Amino acid sequence: MSKCIAVVLLLVLLGSYVPSQTDYTFHAETELVLVNVTVRDKTGKLVRDMKPEDFQIKEDGKTQQIVSFDIENTDAVATTDVAQAKPLDTSPPAAPNTVGPRPDANAEFKDRRLIVLFFDLSGMEPDEIDHSLTAAENYVTKQMAPADLVSIVSLGSSLQVEQDFTSDHALLNKALQALNPGAGQGFEEGSTGTTEGTPDTGGSFTADDTEYNIFNTDRRLEALRSVAERLSHVQQKKSLIYFSSGIDRTGIENESELRAATNAAVRANMAFYTMDIRGLQALVAGGEAQNASLRGTSPYSGQSTLNALNSNFTTQETLVTLAADTGGRAFLDSNDFSKVFKGVQDDTSTYYVIGYHSTNAARDGRYRRITVSLNRPGMKIEFRRGYYAPADYQHATRDDRERQLEEELNSDLPATDLPLYLAAGYFRIGENKFFVPVSLAVPGSQIPFTSNSNQDKATLDVIGMALDSNKRQVGDMRDTVKLAVNASTEVKRKNVQYDSGFILIAGKYHLKFVVRENQTGRMGSFETDIEIPDLKTHPLKMSSVVLANQIQPAKNNHNKSDPLIRDGSEIIPSVTHVFSTGQHLYLYFEVYDPGHDNHGRETGGNDNPKAGDDSGIRLLTNIAFFQGKVKAYESPLQEVKELNARDRGAAVFQLDVPLTQFKPGFYTCQINVIDDAAGRFTFPRLSLLVRQ
Repeated sequence: MSKCIAVVLLLVLLGSYVPSQTDYTFHAETELVLVNVTVRDKTGKLVRDMKPEDFQIKEDGKTQQIVSFDIENTDAVATTDVAQAKPLDTSPPAAPNTVGPRPDANAEFKDRRLIVLFFDLSGMEPDEIDHSLTAAENYVTKQMAPADLVSIVSLGSSLQVEQDFTSDHALLNKALQALNPGAGQGFEEGSTGTTEGTPDTGGSFTADDTEYNIFNTDRRLEALRSVAERLSHVQQKKSLIYFSSGIDRTGIENESELRAATNAAVRANMAFYTMDIRGLQALVAGGEAQNASLRGTSPYSGQSTLNALNSNFTTQETLVTLAADTGGRAFLDSNDFSKVFKGVQDDTSTYYVIGYHSTNAARDGRYRRITVSLNRPGMKIEFRRGYYAPADYQHATRDDRERQLEEELNSDLPATDLPLYLAAGYFRIGENKFFVPVSLAVPGSQIPFTSNSNQDKATLDVIGMALDSNKRQVGDMRDTVKLAVNASTEVKRKNVQYDSGFILIAGKYHLKFVVRENQTGRMGSFETDIEIPDLKTHPLKMSSVVLANQIQPAKNNHNKSDPLIRDGSEIIPSVTHVFSTGQHLYLYFEVYDPGHDNHGRETGGNDNPKAGDDSGIRLLTNIAFFQGKVKAYESPLQEVKELNARDRGAAVFQLDVPLTQFKPGFYTCQINVIDDAAGRFTFPRLSLLVRQ
């Protein structure tokens, strides 16, 4: 299915109706910074009798007041039970306006070791998946301690919680055995467009998969961030063991994804323990025996071995970064996979959880260094060295802002801080191909302007997508719109409208758009369903009807596929269908492939005319307006006897109804369309409001 986006215009609608808006959004936030501290004596033994007054915490050199203190001792759990919890439950929270730990979260996981086994099936070969599952099964059977609560998460074509936290060995083994070794096929890293040093498998070309590989890398980081954020309400330290065959990087990935993943883990008190399941590898010149022969001469040079070493290093570099930046450890080049589980158990045996409220209230997104010192001499301490402060919109980076838009577009919980209204239609432009105009309107009163050089300025970010009936994305768009006007006070009485469009085939679609104003970062979203009919099955083939009160000169760079642009003029759809008595109401629609009557009307017409043939057509239309059951107005009959858009087989109608004689109120507008030559008719109806 083809897809296209056409950006048409941005304008301020003169005299447009501005819906009222009531602000009743509630926000609650808590900024408790948690620090895990492990204390050992000179011999390396864990110290379990520390008190709050024994610690001193500084952030960027400034002393912080300790407001919470707890000791986690997993040795206190003497026997194994089948305790189960569901902190990874993906169902919506009962109280979405509350932020912070659940009241029972700390007691529920007291003295427990929380371990997430994360299987990245998207990048591992079947034998590597098998090695990962075997290592996990050995841990559950032989190494799992009474205090361990373990969950199993997998990333294949989607992120799945295979088993929420439990100490039940049977449930864990069942979940591990259910993982399909073939689930990751189709997601392996691809090539980068050159045939030199690539396997000779008989293919005629080598595709450049760099862009896909970036997406594949980013989606792994997004998945790790998602798990960390889901567990942020649990105060205790969490450990995530990441099973993978490395994360390849081309150097042009979205760097914000790596930073967001590590910072989400730090703020959630989670450490990543990354494992390269490939183990200790022998890099043979020319490739391994089971692989195809390599093209070119590079496999037989010394540079080939160096390239192989560098390639292996780049796949492990991100694993090291994830572990180091979150307080975990990376386990590379080892075939003893039990070490990772032993390392997690040792690191989380006994530790202190210290909390404080930062004295730095700035939401600037900057890195803040943490230092912990003890009043007792001769002790060794381990703690995380810092975190990124939360950032308000003004301090967010460009990558953070872009990710915010993407997350809102894909979120099931829409943002409604910025009022947004949308209207869409459909017009045939080819064989089973339609242009879908989309108009977005934002009340000007909701857009903050800044004054500069005798002009008031503002910018809006717009992002949108179209999903088909199978939830597949078949169209997308992204734009930043700059507003510069002489008097923002005039704009605030009107609407700001943005027009765009998709090219789609007949079917049912779900449209979603997000708009953000870039002064305060407020966002609004709008979702709607639209059905493009299969006109082949319709006796009278007709487009949707557009209502408008403006016609303006078309821009030089306008989209050639847009039917709303004709003869140098552009009709601007009305999103709200609200008009005033001093305006003109324009109605625009098209009729396709009308019937032909070459031998007189009694013959019934010719249903198989040649392309572009408009001989013998006779289309009649007029508009009737009703208030209740009373007809308030009816326009004169208009007749069309030829196609005026022959390239699309369309007869275009553009009707003009002055509203000066209309009384204020609600109206039902009925468009009467008759194909006289074919004896067919249709009467679509629309509602509108006329104001004084």
